[in-house]
Amino acid sequence: MKSSKPTHLKLLATAIMTVALGYVAQPAIAQDTTGDRAPQTSGPTGTPATTGDGGSADTTGAIRNNDQVDGGMAGTDANRDSIDGEDFLEEASALGVAEIETAQKALQQSQNAEVKAFAERMIKDHAAANEKMAELAASKGWEISDEAKLMDKARAMILEARDGESFDDAYANNQVDAHERTIELFERATRSDDAEVAAFAKETLPKLKEHLEHARKLVQSTPDT
Repeated sequence: MKSSKPTHLKLLATAIMTVALGYVAQPAIAQDTTGDRAPQTSGPTGTPATTGDGGSADTTGAIRNNDQVDGGMAGTDANRDSIDGEDFLEEASALGVAEIETAQKALQQSQNAEVKAFAERMIKDHAAANEKMAELAASKGWEISDEAKLMDKARAMILEARDGESFDDAYANNQVDAHERTIELFERATRSDDAEVAAFAKETLPKLKEHLEHARKLVQSTPDT
């Protein structure tokens, strides 16, 4: 079976071309926030945007001002069974494409130096991770979707700011939600029967968790209007 492998340069080219062509993602759905507890999100964060009842989850998150929201797929067990290695690489690659595309939007639309620096790191780190995953898939003869199909999978996760919401605020919240989903997926992959997939997931998790902490700090430092 012929393998179609995303590469660093191809992913960047896809993201840049998509932005240049004026691609508009599906609008994110606003979530109500309640309570005055400490910032918290719930729900695993693996595959694109589904809730516990099968509906769509908000792609922007929302953990500002000590609010609590459901990060999607509420009520499921974060310690559930592992994921098939080939399925993991497909899903994780789509998440990586969404990260690169969203970061490109941030570089174009934000005037905040901290946001732009974070976006640049997301492009660098997620493009590198996607390249490693493509190499891993190729070494096993697994087929990962081409750039167009990965973009289709990524669309539900790509940021679209809501009316009245600042881009920086939307991007920061999106990154919290996106990295929570990605971390849940990688944690499942650490329990994969494929030793190389499990090793890659374990090696990558610390960087993803670092991204999440940085994104949470970005939420607090960006304006909410």
